[in-house]
Amino acid sequence: MFTEANAIELSATLDAKREALLATLGGMPGVAVAFSGGIDSTVVAKAAHLALGTRAVAVTADSPSVARNELRDARELAKLIGIRHVVVRTDEFRNPDYTKNDGSRCYHCKTELYTTVESILPELEVSIIASGANLDDRGDYRPGLLAAAEHSVRHPLQDAGFTKADVRALARFWGLPTWDKPAAPCLSSRMAPGVTVTPERTKRVEDAEAVLRSLGLRECRVRYHEGDLARVEVPVSELSKFAADPVRGELARALHGLGFKFVTLDLDGFRSGNLNELVPIELKLRYRRDEPTQAPAADEL
Repeated sequence: MFTEANAIELSATLDAKREALLATLGGMPGVAVAFSGGIDSTVVAKAAHLALGTRAVAVTADSPSVARNELRDARELAKLIGIRHVVVRTDEFRNPDYTKNDGSRCYHCKTELYTTVESILPELEVSIIASGANLDDRGDYRPGLLAAAEHSVRHPLQDAGFTKADVRALARFWGLPTWDKPAAPCLSSRMAPGVTVTPERTKRVEDAEAVLRSLGLRECRVRYHEGDLARVEVPVSELSKFAADPVRGELARALHGLGFKFVTLDLDGFRSGNLNELVPIELKLRYRRDEPTQAPAADEL
């Protein structure tokens, strides 16, 4: 359930970036925003709707890698923004290069997404795809950005000079209820490299993380390792609670009941994206996007 955000005043710098974002999108004949419901794509969708009205459409992918609550939230957000919204089915799980999960999975996922969206652009009566990538996504291991480049996807937040902090501040200014929402990458991202991605495993992770949230957590991960091992990540401040009974026993029983043979608690706590440490260096070099950390004052996805 969404709650109303507290509006804030924009600094002169951020106000200029907001105007640049609206101008960038307003200069497009029409745009399909790759819309996951995360904070970045939500801000792009809001800006696109303000700048283009009915010439903007939010497109959300649906597959076994998308948690049901994330799909529900995307629908609610699109309705709140007022933007036209389309949900498309993607078939990345039929691609063995995706399911083998060798570290390039995100490239194949985004390729499937952008290919699917491209195929319906005439039906949507728009000609450009836009993403929610911001400046903080540059110079990192981001296979999905290579797929975006291959499909001429635009990155309006990068064009307008937005960092992640800028995105959250603008979302709060616009009253978007998810301005402080934690990152929510796809369920397949929980699989350690080398662990085959299957719908059954993504569902198991989805259910396991629902158990953690029912115990009061907002940020958490269940990483899936070989041997049906669940590596549970919670904030460091919560470690003592989850290591002690009755919570420890309750969590272990629940995850064993979902099919995990081993349940471990990571003493390093929650760390976003730490499975990238297991990706072979040659793959990181192949998909690395070495771009400046500061943009002139323009964009990308």
